[in-house]
Amino acid sequence: MWYAGKGATAHFEDVGHSSTTRAVMDEIYVGDIDAATILSKVEYKPPKQSHYNHDKTPRFVIKVLQILVPLLILGFAVGMRFYTK
Repeated sequence: MWYAGKGATAHFEDVGHSSTTRAVMDEIYVGDIDAATILSKVEYKPPKQSHYNHDKTPRFVIKVLQILVPLLILGFAVGMRFYTK
C-alpha cells in the first residue's frame, strides 16, 4: 500500500484493522506502483518578466485618476454648497 508517495503498510498495521477490512482490501486491491514511473521533484523556475516601470504605463494614469476624480467631485460639491448658501 502507498500513502503520500511512500509505503503505507506500517500505517495500515498500526491502526489495527479488523479481518473484514483485510478481506475488503483483498477484493479491491489493484496492484503495486512501479517506482520507475513516479516523477522526480522538478525545480520550479518562474518565468522571466520585464521590469515594471510604473511611471510610464497607462495603469499609473488610471490609478492617479481613481484618486483625483472623486476628490474633484467632492471639492465641487463642497464649493457648490458654500456658493449656494
